[in-house]
Amino acid sequence: MAERGALSLLSLLCLTFLYTASSTAKHVDKGSAAQPFIPFWFTVEPQDTLAIRGNSALLNCSAHSDAATPARVEWKKDGTFMRLISDERRHILPDGTLVFTHVVHSKHNKPDEGTYQCVATIENLGSISSRTARLSVAGMPRFASQPAPSTVRPGDSQVMACEVNSDLVPFTRWEKDRQSLELSSRLTQLPSGALVIRNASEADAGLYRCLVENVGSSKSSDEAQLQIVPETGEDRKLEFLVQPVSVTKVVGTSVLLPCVVTGFPVPQVRWMLGDKLLQESEGHVEVMGGGSLQISNITEKNAGVYTCIADNSNATIEAQAQLTVQVAPQFVRRPANIYAHESMDIVFECEVSGSPAPTVKWVKNGDAVIPSDYFKIVKEHNLQVLGLVKSDEGFYQCLAENDAGNIQSSAQLIILDHGSGGIAGPAGPTPSAPRDVVASLVSTRFIKLTWRQPAEPHGDDLTYSVFYSQEGISRERVVNTSRPGEMQVTIQNLMPDTKYRFRVVAHNSNGQGESSAALKVATQAEVQVPGPAPNLQAVSNSPTSVSLSWDKPLTGNGEMLTYKLYYTDKSFDSEQDVDTDGQSYTMTGLKKNTEYSFRVVANNQHGPGVSTEDIVVRTLSDVPSAAPQNLTVEVQNSKSIMLRWQPPPLNAQNGEITGYKIRYRKGPRRSEAAETTGGTQLNKLIDGLDRGTEYSFRVSAMTVNGTGPATDWNSAETFESDLDESRVPDQPSSLHVRPLVNSIVVSWTPPENQDIVVRGYSIGYGIGSPHAQTIKVDYKQRYYTIENLDASSHYVITLKAFNNVGEGIPVYESAITRPQSDPVDPDVDMYELFHASYTPVPDPSPMMPPVGVQASVLSYDTIKVTWADNSLPKNQRITDNRYYTVRWKTNIPANTKVKMANTTSLNYMVAGLKPNTLYEFSVMVTKGRRVSTWSMTAQGTTFETIPSSSPKDVTVVSKENKPRTIIVNWQPPSEANGKITGYIIYYSTDVNAEVHDWVIEPVVGNRLTHQIQDLTLDTTYYFKIQARNSKGMGPMSDAVNFRTPKTESSDKMANDQASNLPPKPGPSGNQQPPDPGTSVGKSGVGSSEIHTLVIIIIISVGAFTIIVVVVGAFLCTRRTTSHQKKKRAASKSTNGSHKYKGNSKDLKPPDLWIHHERLELKPIDKSPEPNPVMTETPIPRSSQDITPADSGLDGNPHLQQRRNSYRESVRNTPISEPLPPATTSSQVSCPSEILADPEGSYHGSTTTEEEPSYSSNLPPLRSAHPHAHAHPLKSFAVPAIPATSHPSYESPALPSTPLLTQTGLPSHPHVVKTASIGTLGRTRTPMIVNVPNAPDVPETSKMLEDVDSNYEPDELTEEMAHLEGLMKDLNAITTAP
Repeated sequence: MAERGALSLLSLLCLTFLYTASSTAKHVDKGSAAQPFIPFWFTVEPQDTLAIRGNSALLNCSAHSDAATPARVEWKKDGTFMRLISDERRHILPDGTLVFTHVVHSKHNKPDEGTYQCVATIENLGSISSRTARLSVAGMPRFASQPAPSTVRPGDSQVMACEVNSDLVPFTRWEKDRQSLELSSRLTQLPSGALVIRNASEADAGLYRCLVENVGSSKSSDEAQLQIVPETGEDRKLEFLVQPVSVTKVVGTSVLLPCVVTGFPVPQVRWMLGDKLLQESEGHVEVMGGGSLQISNITEKNAGVYTCIADNSNATIEAQAQLTVQVAPQFVRRPANIYAHESMDIVFECEVSGSPAPTVKWVKNGDAVIPSDYFKIVKEHNLQVLGLVKSDEGFYQCLAENDAGNIQSSAQLIILDHGSGGIAGPAGPTPSAPRDVVASLVSTRFIKLTWRQPAEPHGDDLTYSVFYSQEGISRERVVNTSRPGEMQVTIQNLMPDTKYRFRVVAHNSNGQGESSAALKVATQAEVQVPGPAPNLQAVSNSPTSVSLSWDKPLTGNGEMLTYKLYYTDKSFDSEQDVDTDGQSYTMTGLKKNTEYSFRVVANNQHGPGVSTEDIVVRTLSDVPSAAPQNLTVEVQNSKSIMLRWQPPPLNAQNGEITGYKIRYRKGPRRSEAAETTGGTQLNKLIDGLDRGTEYSFRVSAMTVNGTGPATDWNSAETFESDLDESRVPDQPSSLHVRPLVNSIVVSWTPPENQDIVVRGYSIGYGIGSPHAQTIKVDYKQRYYTIENLDASSHYVITLKAFNNVGEGIPVYESAITRPQSDPVDPDVDMYELFHASYTPVPDPSPMMPPVGVQASVLSYDTIKVTWADNSLPKNQRITDNRYYTVRWKTNIPANTKVKMANTTSLNYMVAGLKPNTLYEFSVMVTKGRRVSTWSMTAQGTTFETIPSSSPKDVTVVSKENKPRTIIVNWQPPSEANGKITGYIIYYSTDVNAEVHDWVIEPVVGNRLTHQIQDLTLDTTYYFKIQARNSKGMGPMSDAVNFRTPKTESSDKMANDQASNLPPKPGPSGNQQPPDPGTSVGKSGVGSSEIHTLVIIIIISVGAFTIIVVVVGAFLCTRRTTSHQKKKRAASKSTNGSHKYKGNSKDLKPPDLWIHHERLELKPIDKSPEPNPVMTETPIPRSSQDITPADSGLDGNPHLQQRRNSYRESVRNTPISEPLPPATTSSQVSCPSEILADPEGSYHGSTTTEEEPSYSSNLPPLRSAHPHAHAHPLKSFAVPAIPATSHPSYESPALPSTPLLTQTGLPSHPHVVKTASIGTLGRTRTPMIVNVPNAPDVPETSKMLEDVDSNYEPDELTEEMAHLEGLMKDLNAITTAP
């Protein structure tokens, strides 16, 4: 007996130490005194009931129990216990059934209608609840629609309406002429109550009405007359009288999908489930009267999209409806009874299935279990109870519910006492309390406890249990050490900033010892970011939107500020995000039928929290948005045509393609026939056609949502006659053999007469006779290898073509296999290596390729390809099944993609091409199995069209040390559609101004940079650019803004101040300040005193200055390079549609001549153009004609003044600018290139990335003083005398001619991309010219690397002699009165 008690004690100890969800007390030896489980369940549960007002009603419920005390049954209505003690209408029978003696129901008083549930209770044990049941009361009969007088033709269908309350449809019946009407396969009643009459006859005429009976009060509808009218025989359009509607049904029930069609000829009705045609032979599927579909005993396989297709010889119509099948919840795993001890953790398991997915809730003793820190839902539906206490005993129920129903299952929990089980007291002493219990490590969510062995262990290998509870809560949990002798444990999953109470108990072989004193420890607080947002759900509302919702995170300090929703297109894996303040969001603009993943991150004042798990949802499908691709029509014979196509583009399918619909018609007739295919079938043979008749076809793709757009009509004509199979084939046209050691390779060509059908070929062979072996191969075969032959043997081979009539005439050949010792023939080995025995070879008699292929350009995106076929008659009429394949590609090396299209005519219109692109075209012909080679190619270049995109990458930067000057850079448009001939730059201070109010700067050629000067400081400008080609202007770019600096740099201001002073002759060219009383106007007009002073200065230095100018002009004119001529020619601009600031003209180097009347140098334009350009450059008479070079910088006119001056300049009024006086320097700087335009503008060219540096072709010369300003003559270029020192340059700094300047030798010479610009039509102030001296710093060597000309001494002497003659004439002019 003692041994038995010890075993029981050990069993209880194991239960205490080794508890988990799976270690429920089912396996514990409970002993004789343990309380047994009480069987307790419902034998009958209430069901949904429809009651009739005033009648009685029953809700059945009965419970079974083995307890001594019988179960007490109570009822809940809408979740609240019913008080039935004094209720006269309702009472409970002894077995638990709820009885209603008479049901009360009115419009404003519905005391009996609701949800009922019975609760069975056993005293001192617990309670269980039944499933819920709905009691509905039938309402008063009301007709939403009633029969109406109508007519019907014999053989047609008609619908008599009668729509009543949905719950009263089972109580509805029909009468004809006041006689009850029996329903049949021809007379059916729809779910709405309407009557369908199919295949009407004269006997159907009469008065019809519907009645509602057996619901307390009967009610009948109005009577309606149905008349039968004679059939006229005229075609009537097909139309639906009743269409199927989407419906939801539960497994095991029945459904009627209505579909009633009228029209003439009488249509045939078919049904499809997805892409499968339904057959009534399948059992529980039946087509009722009028075409409605009856499905009995529904299963999950019946769910899907049903299509009702009605067609006759004229047309086809269809309608779709979705059948959703629901499955009531079912238990996969029921909760089980559990024994446990206090402080243990247990798990009740519950696993259910159903459609839609059931929701699960737990009930304890009839009351709902509310999740908390100690009652948790884990692994979807399981209930976990932590730290058991005695009050947790009772019955726990798992209740599962969805739209199809609800179920329940119960389990009992019994808490065992530590002394239960018939176990005697301890056999020996137990340990004393463990000592020195301390918290060695405290964190936010865990605490580590350590202790010392009890003072009185009374044994070895002690084990320990740690009991802990949250302060203020009596529920205690327990954690055991993992192995004997271990004196530490870590308590996990604690709450931050919370106080806990801990105690430790030791166990020896005698049992549980004393408990240690309670230790109180508080976990640390944490700065807590939000946890994951629970219950994240995503539902697709439409093909392009998804609605998401989630709950507030359960953890997190502080209020949730925002939520960030991340979503990813699964096809691209590029995550995007959106912020929202609420707990729901509707994502729109998504792709159709595309999988997206979503996750949510909550944010509080501490930052972003923990992300939810990703959930994946697919947007709804839609009808295809594009037609199938590459439809080809191939005539097979006189009665059939083969169609082939490719699916619509993937991004336009919008769902799984369930099939294709083919519509075809004969000739010009409008009536169409229809065929359908499965989703993966990409071809269809249309047979049963008429001979020699043209048919048109088009194909459309279908999804479950409907039919997408159709292809264009594609026509073909059936043959007048088929290939002949009334006789055997002719003899094959050739037979060749190649003997090897143990095999012979046989090859052949088909009979010459290909009008006779060939089904295959028969090969006979043998030694000395061809009849030993016979092999038959397919008609496509062109050669065969006969294996396993003897070496050095003579074989006779015969070949015959055959068809269904028989074998044709044979052709014979013989061959001797090679000897075994024959050397290897490399050709034979290669032949065997690359030619399998059954690999087909090209037809040895191919078709002749088309000839005369021509490509006629019709527009910028269309080319018409035409050709001739020499194998056709002279009239080029196609009467057989041949078709042509057109192939085209561009000549762009990077684009090697070849496109092809099929056609049955001798021309093809190729559309959708790129403008200004060269394409190559070739054509081949296919007839049955015969294919030609590709024809000779034809080429065509599509026409240009205006640019379809704007210049890109527009940037604006300020020029260094010149705050009033900006540089605009850009890149060509991506779709130029032709050669770019120029750009137009628009700029304004008002981005919203009209286009014609913007200032315009034209840029000639393909330059990609431009300078704009004389802008106002501290002003925001907006810039737009548009490109032009020979066809016109493209779109403008987006506006780019740039703000000029507030002030000018100190160096620039110093230069401006110096340039505003009138020059004074001197050895160093120093300038004196002006008279304070002198004012310089913007137009260069001053006082009379300054005018007189300038005349004196000119007279004093004029002679020497003019000599230098004339010599320089003559030399520069001679040294103009061919590159400069090309540059000036390229600067010629074309007139656009907008107001340009000026137009540059192509000028040839001018000859110099003296204008005696006005004392000026003028060019003689030898250009053959009808309007030669002449620009005057008079020599100033006084200082009134001199304006400092930068005089316009301090008083820059407003943009409106620029526009005014621009509008005046377009009148082509000649403008004369004075020639500045020279200083005492002996050198004149010759600019890189000076171009004159009819408005008196300057065009100086600098080095660009696209153009060479033309200035490098000039002779070396001395540069000007670093602070002097050289001014180019407007009418001609003046070359300088070559210098003997190191050559260098300094580009003149001009407001209208920005050039590349360098103030020192750079360590990394580079090329700056700029453009030549001028005043371009604006009246610009003339500039003072200072004759330059030698520079302080040499220029870079790159600018001189192309210099290829120098002046020889003899040449210079000749020039000086010529100059002396000119000076004599000049002196006579200057001294003349």
